[in-house]
Amino acid sequence: MTDEGARRNLTRVPPNGAIDAVLALAGLCASFMFTLVVPIQAKLPELLHAAREDTAWVVTATLLAAAISTPIAGRLGDMYGKRRIVLVLLGALVLGSVVAAFSTSIIGVIVGRALQGTTVGVVPLGISILRDVLRGDRVESAIALISATMGVGGALGLPLSALVTETGDWHGLFWVAAGLGAVVFALVWWIVPVSVLRTAGRFDYVGALGLALGLVGVLLAVSRGNEWGWTSPAVLALGLGGILVLLLWGWYELRAGDALLDLRVAARRPVLLTNIASVAMGYALFGSNVIYPQILELPAGLSVGLGLSLIQASFVVMPSGIVMMILSPFSGRLARTFGPKLLLILGSIALIAAYGFTLLSSPMHVWQVLIANIVIGIGIGFGFAAMPMLIMRSVPQSETGASNGLNALFRSLGTSTAAAVIGAILATMSFDHEGAQIPTPDAFQLAFLLGLGAAVVALVIGLFIPRHGAPGERHPSLPDDR
Repeated sequence: MTDEGARRNLTRVPPNGAIDAVLALAGLCASFMFTLVVPIQAKLPELLHAAREDTAWVVTATLLAAAISTPIAGRLGDMYGKRRIVLVLLGALVLGSVVAAFSTSIIGVIVGRALQGTTVGVVPLGISILRDVLRGDRVESAIALISATMGVGGALGLPLSALVTETGDWHGLFWVAAGLGAVVFALVWWIVPVSVLRTAGRFDYVGALGLALGLVGVLLAVSRGNEWGWTSPAVLALGLGGILVLLLWGWYELRAGDALLDLRVAARRPVLLTNIASVAMGYALFGSNVIYPQILELPAGLSVGLGLSLIQASFVVMPSGIVMMILSPFSGRLARTFGPKLLLILGSIALIAAYGFTLLSSPMHVWQVLIANIVIGIGIGFGFAAMPMLIMRSVPQSETGASNGLNALFRSLGTSTAAAVIGAILATMSFDHEGAQIPTPDAFQLAFLLGLGAAVVALVIGLFIPRHGAPGERHPSLPDDR
């Protein structure tokens, strides 16, 4: 069957709006997993009867699983059907949530959280499904909506997590996640069409193992460096070892017949620059997710705190997610008219404005944090919408799942780096207050300055992304940059 015939088969399905909505809900559910345990993170040592160093794995395991599984899931989707792999990932979410919900020890919770982390792959797979299914002017808006869920789910899910935690047992968080996962699984099974556009070949198990080992080493070094010591033997061994494994993996992938990722495609200038910009965008997003809630929740009367409860703080942060969701159709129209490169530039400018406004607002008030978060939402909404469009107009149809998965991996590298760097700054530049370590104003200023720097990097890189993708390989409805 030709690609055009296969695409016609794909369109004989429920209304496109239903497909958009279901895949967006799947993305929201997946990104919600990153903020699921935020309300109980500080209490985990007490709840799980474990050392704080051990309970940190409840977050680290999710991060590692997401980073490793996303590009692998993308390749599996290209080969065996994107809808099928989306269902597998949602099944892993439900299973992981149930395991964690029944667990009273740290091992079960870590295993459950790792399974939850694998679900992040539904976002790039959903974007690839939309490219296969949709035509005309719906493609850009739908892709913008799905891509925005990476930021929206966390922002909208935080109040829900806080409410469940404060009104019931902490295990209820995982039962909520299991219920959401089960509902989305059923909707995907019912609404999303079976993928008929497949890539021939065998799965690259050696490449998948090499990528996993390399990423585990690098991400563990980045995420635990502050706690273990950046010059400690464990961190150096993991970091340098991971880099060496990734170099060997790259050498192997360039020579493999059925490579996990076509690095020659990934090395194309628009793809490479977009992925590098994704690191900076990921840093800017997660930096705001780490810094603003701390300022809102630290005790009032200190030089930096505003004294809000977790639920109150979550409602101040939540509007950024709402803005991302509202902007998605507008982002699609803007991309179709002017090209996705402009979206990335506008998003970077908005992030620069948000961090610049924050740096000039000292001391901060709640309304200033609210405005900064809304502008952050504009920046991430535009920037995250642009990235998959830039990728897909530069790669062959058969590489969309793997290429979008790789792009999601680069975003994860940015968020991991932000968590490690900002965590180190706030822990190092702090003072003692009633037995607790409180970050100094200078610590927050430095953290905001680094966020501003990341946004500037994204802007500069965006300016150098070529205006046109590879001829003859992009989806006919995806725009060129004008």
